[in-house]
Amino acid sequence: MFKKEVYSDRRNRLKKELKSGIALFPGNVDVAFNYPANQYHFRQDSHFLYFFGLDHPGFAGVIDVDNDKDYIFGNDFDIEDIIWMGVQPKVADMAAEVGIPNTAPMNDLTAFIADAMKSGRKIHFLPPYRGETVIQLSQLLNISNDEVKNSASADLIKGVVKLKEIKDEYEIAEIEKAVDIAYLMHTTAMKMAMPGVVEQEIAGTIEGISLALGGPVSFPIILSMDGQTLHNHNHGNTLVEGRMMVTDAGSETQLHYSSDITRTVPVGGKFNPRQAEIYQIVLDANVKAIEAIKPGVPYRDIHFLAARVIVDGLKQAGLMKGDTEAAVAAGAHTLFMPHGLGHMMGMDVHDMEGLGEDYVGYDETVSRSDQFGTAYLRLAKALKPGFVLTVEPGIYFIPALIDKFRNEGKFTDFINYDKVETYKDFGGIRIEDDVLVTETGNRVLGKPIPKTIEEVERTMTEPREWVKKEGFI
Repeated sequence: MFKKEVYSDRRNRLKKELKSGIALFPGNVDVAFNYPANQYHFRQDSHFLYFFGLDHPGFAGVIDVDNDKDYIFGNDFDIEDIIWMGVQPKVADMAAEVGIPNTAPMNDLTAFIADAMKSGRKIHFLPPYRGETVIQLSQLLNISNDEVKNSASADLIKGVVKLKEIKDEYEIAEIEKAVDIAYLMHTTAMKMAMPGVVEQEIAGTIEGISLALGGPVSFPIILSMDGQTLHNHNHGNTLVEGRMMVTDAGSETQLHYSSDITRTVPVGGKFNPRQAEIYQIVLDANVKAIEAIKPGVPYRDIHFLAARVIVDGLKQAGLMKGDTEAAVAAGAHTLFMPHGLGHMMGMDVHDMEGLGEDYVGYDETVSRSDQFGTAYLRLAKALKPGFVLTVEPGIYFIPALIDKFRNEGKFTDFINYDKVETYKDFGGIRIEDDVLVTETGNRVLGKPIPKTIEEVERTMTEPREWVKKEGFI
């Protein structure tokens, strides 16, 4: 964990945002996946971690704004726990490490919340995403399970977003650690992307790198020759020369900060002319979008900048036609990039999105589009120093979407459908980096991961003896 002053400062700043009431942060608990004693790897709630720092199950944190006090509710380990897990620290000792002098058993939380409610005090809590947390909040607040989510505090959501969207130096250092692990994951995937290799071998290998060097992967690995499926978690293909392999993967550090990187490589290590042409368009969109990142620029504008670069490139490739601005305004580019350019990143790979994308990526200056594709843009508001975000343009040839648009007669002024038909076997390409907004511009985080055509081909064809030695191929 960070030093205790970091957590104390965060809680104090949240008090200033809320002004009154009690902020309740239930921590996560252990969860079984097939019988009670066989449990998923524990992952603490990110908001609890941000304000209270304790990476253990069975706690709740309370910030009493009116009385300027912070509490940890939780139970000390008993002898049965110690038999299985060894001697564990006392709750009071753990709480002191994050600057909290007030602790109580978990059972006392019910009376604490009940007394506050009797006094007419507002109980602020965030939207829960786990069933057991819904039940806990329902019991504490004496409301039905169905009422819990809609009773979440908008004031607390806005306060948490305001604090967490700006990453401090400690957080940025952690994210860079995660990106550096992703460097090894992705360069290993590149070296393994040879004909005859099963995708699962690569996915399993790079997940092992994450576990060995930091923590679990930050999200289930996306790795497939069928890159036209945006979130493809199936790893059953045997790699074939002439196809592209998309790898979208990142790692969590031990403090649970994330990376999220995508690279697309030609199976066998050499781009053919058709692959190189489309790849370069995506790379140009990635680079130009990153260059445009600076404080005050709405990310929606950068999204549309990337879209214009893609349209210009596809026009040169003969796949699109007409006026670029008009094509983007109409949404013709969404046939090829039916998603947003990126999202916030931090302790979660899609940082804070459980609070609602409109709170995180939008504000009173910008509202969500209802246009296909653009509606999926997760981050649109003006950028600020301290934002960490992804830049991930792509071009995908999705047969079902091509058929749908063509049959509906959509965008015939902008799309050369006859030529697009010949790309239905292509798959997809995505290139993604993690970027910090600085005071004057931006900085791509972590060790640079190969992404130019020359860099990718060189990395893939470098000696792979160490890979063979480990039995990976």
